[in-house]
Amino acid sequence: MNILGIETSCDETSAAVVRDGREVLSNIIASQIDLHAKTGGVVPEVASRRHVEQINGVIAEALGEAGLAFPDVHAVAVANRPGLLGALLVGVSAAKALAYALRVPLIAVHHIEAHIYANWLVDPDIKFPVVCLVASGGHSEIFLVR
Repeated sequence: MNILGIETSCDETSAAVVRDGREVLSNIIASQIDLHAKTGGVVPEVASRRHVEQINGVIAEALGEAGLAFPDVHAVAVANRPGLLGALLVGVSAAKALAYALRVPLIAVHHIEAHIYANWLVDPDIKFPVVCLVASGGHSEIFLVR
């Protein structure tokens, strides 16, 4: 199963393709660091507009690097919270449109939870309970996961 993942929660437009839940076939990131450096921080409206400009190309590049085409996508996953509302809307809109057009499931992803679960991609034998530190912009937290 090939899942196309889309993430636009703040200032990076990214898309990846994962096969069978473990094998990362591609991971494309279009950063906005240089754009926001001028203002000393992320300007939400500017970030959203840049996502609109980059989302189609990033998705196309992710599929190309994975050696896949749209018919090879079995589901579309997208970060839908938390984050900058306008930025999230770009990714969610793209993901919903693709899932609808391809007639595949749409998977909503809490992006902070995804940071935690990414650990199991590296080590599938992690035993509970675990303490996880998530350092992700304004959403830095420590979690006890049981």
